[in-house]
Amino acid sequence: MAPATPPPSAPEPPRHTGTSLELLVHGVGGATPQEMLGDPRIVRVTGDEVAAVYRRTEDADGEQRPERYRDEPVAEAYCWSGLTSGNGSRALWLLLLPFMVVNLAHWMRPTATGSSHAVRLYGVLVRLVALSLTVLLTAAACEVALDLLAWQCAGADACAERRSWLGFLAERQGGWWSQPGRRLALAAVVPAALVGLLWYLSNRTWSAYESQRPLDGQDADADDAFGAAAGHGPNAPDLDAPGPDTGGACEAGSVSPALGRPGFWYGRRLVARLRAAHTAAGFLTVAAAVAGAAARYDRGAEGPVPRFIGAAVEGGIVVGALVVVGVVCRRGRSEQTRDTRLDGALISWLPGSALALLALAVLYASWSRPDWQSSGTLPGEATFRLLAVGQGILVIALAVVARGLYRRTPEPRTVLHGLGGPVVAMLACALGGVMTGGVAQRVADWLDGPGTPGMGRGAGIAGPPVLLSWQASVIPLLLILLLLPVLALVVRTARTARRLGPVVEAEYAPEPPEASRTRRIARIRATAALTDSAPWIVGVVSAATLLLGAGAIAGSWYSDRVPGRAADGSGPLLESLADAAQSTGSWLIGFGFILFVAGGRRAYKDASARRTIGILWDVGTFWPRAAHPFAPPCYAERAVPDLASRMSAWTSTTPRGRLVISGHSQGSVLAASAVWQLPDATRPRVALLTYGSPLERLYGRWFPAYFGPGPLLGLHRSVHCWRNLWRATDPIGGPVRIAEDPDPGVDRGPLKDPLAYGRTPRLPLPEPILGHSDYQADPAFADARADLLEELGPRVPRQAEARTQKGTSGRSSG
Repeated sequence: MAPATPPPSAPEPPRHTGTSLELLVHGVGGATPQEMLGDPRIVRVTGDEVAAVYRRTEDADGEQRPERYRDEPVAEAYCWSGLTSGNGSRALWLLLLPFMVVNLAHWMRPTATGSSHAVRLYGVLVRLVALSLTVLLTAAACEVALDLLAWQCAGADACAERRSWLGFLAERQGGWWSQPGRRLALAAVVPAALVGLLWYLSNRTWSAYESQRPLDGQDADADDAFGAAAGHGPNAPDLDAPGPDTGGACEAGSVSPALGRPGFWYGRRLVARLRAAHTAAGFLTVAAAVAGAAARYDRGAEGPVPRFIGAAVEGGIVVGALVVVGVVCRRGRSEQTRDTRLDGALISWLPGSALALLALAVLYASWSRPDWQSSGTLPGEATFRLLAVGQGILVIALAVVARGLYRRTPEPRTVLHGLGGPVVAMLACALGGVMTGGVAQRVADWLDGPGTPGMGRGAGIAGPPVLLSWQASVIPLLLILLLLPVLALVVRTARTARRLGPVVEAEYAPEPPEASRTRRIARIRATAALTDSAPWIVGVVSAATLLLGAGAIAGSWYSDRVPGRAADGSGPLLESLADAAQSTGSWLIGFGFILFVAGGRRAYKDASARRTIGILWDVGTFWPRAAHPFAPPCYAERAVPDLASRMSAWTSTTPRGRLVISGHSQGSVLAASAVWQLPDATRPRVALLTYGSPLERLYGRWFPAYFGPGPLLGLHRSVHCWRNLWRATDPIGGPVRIAEDPDPGVDRGPLKDPLAYGRTPRLPLPEPILGHSDYQADPAFADARADLLEELGPRVPRQAEARTQKGTSGRSSG
């Protein structure tokens, strides 16, 4: 009898490949590590009080016990909310909103293919718009301190009598300070101090953000006089568009996308150059206001001061202004390699020289001129008109360049057919005008007592430049025009909600329908879809602002009087409309500025208000300061290298480990940016999990050169695997729409929200509609994470001993 065939041996369980790690990154608004990890007992792994990585206390030694983490990874939470909120003084960054907005315009250029000169021109135009905003802010400070206070109020007996603290400056006192030039010299301290404060804040944040070098040492070649190939500078190669074979992938050996360049998150050199130029521009603006008034008097009268002195001072100011413009236009960002050098002579001598010219202007204006008397206004009208005209020309030129770039590489999802950058730049100019004009209008109304500046009806002073009154007068008309698209959106949203009713009931069938529940779900879905209409609204507002601004310039130039006076003799109806528009606009523009100040003051005292303002900066300050050095600092220059360094360090010390970086909302943008910064050998060992992500819906449409179809496809190809969860009720997150055939299967959604339509035995209480928050509550989240871990490698085999049951990996929403 033949021996029995032995039964086949059972297959050996797969050997584990090491511990798996989930690195959680929270979204806008911030979250505590306790909330993210779902445990009050935490330990800091690495980092400081500003931004750090945390674990649960029981997971601190997770790598030494891989058998405990067969079903779920070790959870780590990267908390970066301290970079954007928490310090009360940061609420004052709200006043820098125009600078932040114009900096966003720099990054909104369309995808470029073979057009490096056009890309450079785009960057130059945005930087010039940013420079004009600095000059506008300084000119507004000069208007208040020099014109309204020192020149007009101190020179008018009626106004000076109402302000006793101005008595030592009043002409009727006949004191040393009563001469107009000396009053202007003293008042120049206010705008000069403002410029100095902006320099100090920019220098302080530059030291804390841009000057922090990542771990690796990829520095610029010391022999390169202009730094590495600038991503937006004169030698910029076009690396944003996908190549014919790679599709924009960032695999080993292929051209990396912009956010993967070694120097992208290290803008130390450019910000230092721009800070020097903008500081010098501010000091030169003050010097021009002080010296210009004195020189104008000396040219028109025989006085004790030689005319050539004024001409020499003004000539020096003009030369300094040309140098500033040259510095701003000369060089863009260096991104191909990390540029660690500084233009030491430039950043020291340029602001110092401008400050020296300001000192000379003050001395020149302080020269005794006994016969000089102040009357009317300082010659600020021409300054504000030239600034407004110049900004309009720059924005139109920017639109032409952006449209040309878009036509070369059209992408249907790009907002406004490539005009997003010019539109946002126009809004930055409008915000700057509203804020600066609001200050001048409010101060003038405060000084003139019962009168109305510019109307000549009992007013003690002439008031601010006529253009500011015209700009204020068009604000009510702008709001009326804005009502039309808003009403259209309201009607469209209501119709969409009614159309979605049967769709919602069909999704939850066979549960019996409930009218109120259906209406609520449908209304939230329709409202969430309004995000996709934002570009249209922004475009309408920007176009109306440009046209109405042009009308304001023309009206002020033609009439040279405020609207209320310009309408005299045109009939009772037009006169009353002009008066109403001027008074209402002046009130609105002043009220808007007061809201800014009140918001900053409240945020200084209220932590919850500081967190709300922090949400604005979470979105607005993601991008480096490439256009305006006085904008709030870029937190991503710290957060992205932090995340990339943590992932690289963990994978190098855990050679068989698997890593999932899990980002919610804005955290998904940081996660994707950090993955782009990883070494080529590390990226294939990383899985990406995003949820509630604005990667394509907001960033891909508004910033196509950096998050467009090509870069996102490259990101998908470079990581091992990627899942993206989204809901139809989420106003921020959406699908990432990877353009690949066959479908790569990245998007998972729309997820059902709410999870249950009505009450069920398993869920006896009504389920909430989660929208943008709490994606971990959906079973699809755990399934997606498990799929990613499975794709990364085999799991740890189940051990014989009982394993401590663990909860979910916590919350990462903010």
